[in-house]
Amino acid sequence: MQTVLHAAAMVPLSIPSPSWSGFDIPLPWGTLRIHAYALCILAGIIVGLWLTSARWKRRGTPEGSLWDIAIWAIPFGIIGGRLYHVFSSPDAYFGPGFDGTGDLSLIPQIQRGGLGIWGAVVLGAVGAWIGCRRAGLKLTAFLDAAAPGLLLAQAIGRLGNWFNQELFGAPTTLPWGLEIDPANANFPPGMAADTLFHPTFLYEMLWNLVGVAILLLVDRKFNFRRGRLFWLYAMYYTVGRVWIEALRIDDAEQITLFGITTRLNVWTSIFVFVAALVIFIVLGRGGRPVPDSPYLPGREPAAEDDKGAAAVTSVTSHDVDASVSDTGSRGNLPDNQSDPGHVDEPQDAAGDTGQDTTSTKGSESAATAARKAPGSSPEADDTK
Repeated sequence: MQTVLHAAAMVPLSIPSPSWSGFDIPLPWGTLRIHAYALCILAGIIVGLWLTSARWKRRGTPEGSLWDIAIWAIPFGIIGGRLYHVFSSPDAYFGPGFDGTGDLSLIPQIQRGGLGIWGAVVLGAVGAWIGCRRAGLKLTAFLDAAAPGLLLAQAIGRLGNWFNQELFGAPTTLPWGLEIDPANANFPPGMAADTLFHPTFLYEMLWNLVGVAILLLVDRKFNFRRGRLFWLYAMYYTVGRVWIEALRIDDAEQITLFGITTRLNVWTSIFVFVAALVIFIVLGRGGRPVPDSPYLPGREPAAEDDKGAAAVTSVTSHDVDASVSDTGSRGNLPDNQSDPGHVDEPQDAAGDTGQDTTSTKGSESAATAARKAPGSSPEADDTK
């Protein structure tokens, strides 16, 4: 017991920030810097796509269609995320009060950090819509399949804030307080070097991971369609984002509404939550929906299969009719013409053949009369 207590006492009551933030790759014309932040974003995208791919396949979608959509959604999402960040934290780029003292060259430098989730979601959805239209699939079906994967990607991507030592919260004395290097540009001026801060990256990471499990369980039970699972994701994420955002002390655009001044991201999260709740309720008012096809109307593979089957049936019927017609035509020819390989019977059997022919003609006349008689049917003739 004493050993356990001693080991517990040796555990530091804080979370250290990593001193490593990336590595350099030598090139003939210089070096290429690979930032840990970018690696975290990339890892989040890969894992999120993995989960989305598994869910997308279970919807009966064409193989490879996920990549046809992702090739549009991912670049659009990165651009949208960066634009939202610049809009919500403009001082570094345009200067305080847009006085022109900022550095516009920092805008494309994503490796320094700064991607706003709502810009990424909105513009990423536009890219996904383009990909879905080209693939003949519904955007709502894709959003439902991608919602848990999107939240998982956000959880992993938040590790990039830890490597960059950015977006941390207010000072705290909690045992899981985050250490920030006093020499780091993000360290708040005027504070003691040993000050600990709320690890908001960790709070959001854990919140998102719990959300992934909740979305998967809820979807398994209720089988949400028509975009409802995506709007449920939006509601869940914004609830956590409000209280996590309120803990942060980094520079951000302040907005005053209803007499309350707070960060732009807080107001955005509140409005998104309200909008998502309304849409979720409206979509569910029709009761439990019937199974929803992921395909756009007229783009279902079954319709193409039916056309192919009809074409095959038409060709087959034509061949059968032609075969029957040819057989009938050959039946009207003399034996020595209808079958070139036919061997004539001996001449001494000609008498019997003539009798058989006469009898056959009589039978055919009787059969013809029977078919013309009222109440007769082809089936009756076939039975005979």
